[in-house]
Amino acid sequence: MGKFGGYINENTQQPPKAESKRSENVKSKSRPEIHAHEERDEMKEQLKLWRHAEKKEQWEDLPAKVKVETEDGLCHVDIVFILGLPPQAAYDVLTNPDNQAYSRIINQRHELLENVSRKVVTDDGARQTVESEKAVAWKFLSWSGTIPITLDFVENRKNLSAVYMKNKMKFMKTFEGSWKVEPVYVDSERLCKNMKPKSREEYQKCSGGQGRIASKVTMNQTFQPSTLLNLPPLSWYIRKITKDLVQDLQDRGAIIRGV
Repeated sequence: MGKFGGYINENTQQPPKAESKRSENVKSKSRPEIHAHEERDEMKEQLKLWRHAEKKEQWEDLPAKVKVETEDGLCHVDIVFILGLPPQAAYDVLTNPDNQAYSRIINQRHELLENVSRKVVTDDGARQTVESEKAVAWKFLSWSGTIPITLDFVENRKNLSAVYMKNKMKFMKTFEGSWKVEPVYVDSERLCKNMKPKSREEYQKCSGGQGRIASKVTMNQTFQPSTLLNLPPLSWYIRKITKDLVQDLQDRGAIIRGV
């Protein structure tokens, strides 16, 4: 915004109409930044509420609901769970904007899902496409190692969702999925009496700004191993990794809340 402002100030010979139009463009470009700052401020306030509440009574994440179906060689895994973090914080952990992993270490050298690199390919403010290289750790008896994978993500900051598909991945014919984060007004019954808020604004008003917002996380994953490896043990292992990652995400949420 400062660069555009500099051009406007320097170009004093511009006709008034053109100058006015440029000013409108500057304002329009600043709106996403203002919105982002508002979301960050809301997240900070929410984290304060969560950390204060944890001192009185610790939040307990319930086990995820998992549904698994297999059809025509494709395995579909649907997972739904409530995470004790405000939506923006949950989104940040899921997208790993700082390339920080949250998964457990399964051997002496590697995390279950290690973030190797993260490259933003396009970014229009609300959505961005990302190429993410990861390493999935494995361990069998005394052997261990990692399997490199590269995924393409389309992340939507506006509705806190993402879709992904494999770019490069050994042993997998198909590997794709999606996830989204939605707000859950966990203190509405206690603070809003008989009212069921339908928006953050309603919740803010009826709770007096003291209501915590949790996150409902919905994940959908579809995968199919290569023909020679399309065996039950491999499918079971992938499903187990997915469940373990959900548990690790809940553990990271507890750390952020200050448990």
